[in-house]
Amino acid sequence: MANPSAFNGTRRHFLRNSLAVGAAALPLSQMAQAAPAAGDGDLPASIRALKPVAAQVVPIGNDERMARVTRAQQLMGQHGIDVLFIGAGSSLTYFTGMHWWNSERLTGVLLPRSGELVYVTPEFERGRTLEQIKLGNDVRGWQEDEDPYALVARVVRDMGHATGVIGMEETVPFFRAKGIMDALPQARVVDAWPVSAGCRRVKSPAELALMKLANANTLAVYEAVWKALQPGMTEQDIGGLVAMAYARTGLRGDADVNIGKYTASPHGSDKPQHLVEGTPIIFDGGCRADGYTSDMTRTVVLGQPSDEIRRIFDIVLQAQTAALKVARPGVTMSAVDGAARKVISDAGYGPDFRYFSHRLGHGIGLDMHEWDYLVRGNQHVLEPGMTFSDEPGIYLPDQFGVRLEDILYVTEDGAALMTPQSPSIDQPFG
Repeated sequence: MANPSAFNGTRRHFLRNSLAVGAAALPLSQMAQAAPAAGDGDLPASIRALKPVAAQVVPIGNDERMARVTRAQQLMGQHGIDVLFIGAGSSLTYFTGMHWWNSERLTGVLLPRSGELVYVTPEFERGRTLEQIKLGNDVRGWQEDEDPYALVARVVRDMGHATGVIGMEETVPFFRAKGIMDALPQARVVDAWPVSAGCRRVKSPAELALMKLANANTLAVYEAVWKALQPGMTEQDIGGLVAMAYARTGLRGDADVNIGKYTASPHGSDKPQHLVEGTPIIFDGGCRADGYTSDMTRTVVLGQPSDEIRRIFDIVLQAQTAALKVARPGVTMSAVDGAARKVISDAGYGPDFRYFSHRLGHGIGLDMHEWDYLVRGNQHVLEPGMTFSDEPGIYLPDQFGVRLEDILYVTEDGAALMTPQSPSIDQPFG
């Protein structure tokens, strides 16, 4: 369902097991090392044939990070923000290269409208902070018996903005924002999503390259797993194959797997499921390259699909294509959703959200779900460099569902997908 706050840039976070909470906090090299190992003899032939791709990852460089900080400072000026506070999470990674987890201990960075970054972290984490950060070296530590918010207030006063406007990156937890507000009673605290979203929603060529690599890898993994399917497998068995396949490539990832009638729910079910020939299977998940995530859904069948499954698959494929054809700079996000929804409704699976029960797509980058959203009513317009999932579906309660998802990126004069579409239910990988 569409998030009412989606239009103002507030992200929805869908944590996918260890991929979102573990892999997001690990650099690529550690992710590859952490992936589960299996001897070649234990792997199905299709998975054994996968090639390592981790060496193809080109990390984001410091010149680009410096440009991001400069852009953020420009946007701060436009929106009247004197100091930006960014806590642990993907925006901290985006601007500083630092991978950190959110906890009760305050760690973050303060960015003034002009001037250098200042990091605030527990004193015992100073060494690790200096080890991770890619920009600057001004790290202020607080001891366990000290108030970290008092330290933040001192830094802001040193910057000359104790009575200014403090922008909170919008994923900062309320208790953290309140602590800063209480420590700076004369300052005004505002939501800084126009800054973080203003920087992150349009991807650079380097970001697009990382996302294309991750998505191509996911497609290869799905095909290898599809070739290894056997009757009687459970969703856990199939998920294990996905993990082994990703481990083979060196990019850690996972997938939600649902079978048969459980594919009729967009996010599936936790109930035990067993693979039977002729029933649909949905894979939905991704992997990461230097933190940038893929997100892909494929609907496949072991054996021969029914004519009804074929027909529904073809309608969903047409809907995905219709959205791709409409997408271009200047077109509203609502119109892209509408193009796909019209195909499904005209085929008899409407109106509105009856059988296509969710929005068409979400933004994607360092977070699997980020700005913006391809959904009815969103009048924001597409810009070159924006990236979205294009994922229409039809879900028939207690029967089955079909969803196809590829990542769409907006070009100067249109849009393209990062991976080839699934051409048919009989040959889902061409």
